Amino acid sequence: MPFSVGDMAVYQGQGIGQITDIGHMKVGGSSIEVYTLRLVETGTTIRIPTHKAGSVGLRQIIDEQQVRNVYEILRAAAEKLEDKTWNRRYRHYREKLRTGSVCEVACVLRDLYRLKGDKELSYGERQMLDEARNLLVKELSFATRRDETEIVQELEDLFAREC
Repeated sequence: MPFSVGDMAVYQGQGIGQITDIGHMKVGGSSIEVYTLRLVETGTTIRIPTHKAGSVGLRQIIDEQQVRNVYEILRAAAEKLEDKTWNRRYRHYREKLRTGSVCEVACVLRDLYRLKGDKELSYGERQMLDEARNLLVKELSFATRRDETEIVQELEDLFAREC
């Protein structure tokens, strides 16, 4: 889906940014069209070839229906992994985060949050839980036009009811 200057977008694993420019860049002697994305969280500028935007995980912020889907995922039962070693869980969840899908990020948050209630998470899993929470909170905040603190409180309440 094409973006315009000023559009907000989600870049897989990096977070939300604003398209600040659509221009051309010389690469290997040829000119390619690129989106310039400035990440909200860090201010980092990233250039993404327009023809590869979808395949590298640049997408629009979720809509109302997708917000409802995210909350359904968060309320659903956690996925039970057959192999319970922390490093295999870690790889499994890392792959889900790499997809850039808000639904997969919600699954990681839900599963790690519930696992945390049963056992102590490894250092990597704790970091991943924080990463998933931050990515989801930011996108839900933008999608619903609500403050991040409201979203954080809502998520804490949701998981507290189930523990």
